Amino acid sequence: MSILEIFILSLGLCFDTFAVSLSSGICLPYIEKWTFIKIVSVFAVFQSGLTLLGWLAGSSLLKYIGGVDHWLAFVLLFYIGGKMVYGSLFSRSDEICVDLRITRTLFTVAVATSIDALAVGVTLAIINLSISKICIAWVFIAITTALSAIAGIKGGRRIGEKAGKRSELLGGVILMAIGIKILVEHLEILS
Repeated sequence: MSILEIFILSLGLCFDTFAVSLSSGICLPYIEKWTFIKIVSVFAVFQSGLTLLGWLAGSSLLKYIGGVDHWLAFVLLFYIGGKMVYGSLFSRSDEICVDLRITRTLFTVAVATSIDALAVGVTLAIINLSISKICIAWVFIAITTALSAIAGIKGGRRIGEKAGKRSELLGGVILMAIGIKILVEHLEILS
């Protein structure tokens, strides 16, 4: 996996964070400086941390799933991406504002938006991503997630509610495309 692909993967993972931050930015009147820093940090730590945790768990499973690893990577990424696309197209638009200033709510939303990162981490282990590349991915995911939270919260009032759905759709398509690419590359190697 190249640095560019790792960067694109990190972008795909941060769209759900962006959508939640955007919806909160639209409906919250003001967020204090330290609360803002806490929100951005929690999203970045959970997204990158669960990716790393997934990679560690997946690395221990490699000896058992080596023959079907490419199919598993494809299915996981396609499922996650498909779920994001479905959610962006068919979820209710009258959802209640999520107040990220409340610590309990923030942690709940950070975990919920990072579950896909755990599965992606397992996928990265399945495709045998090296320790150096997982460190690069960890940094990229933390930075892009933090930037997406900043952009969502700050731009919420200017961008509007519809952009949140479009960003989730784009993130899902990116993850599905990466899954297809992994499968195609592996099948080409075998032929």
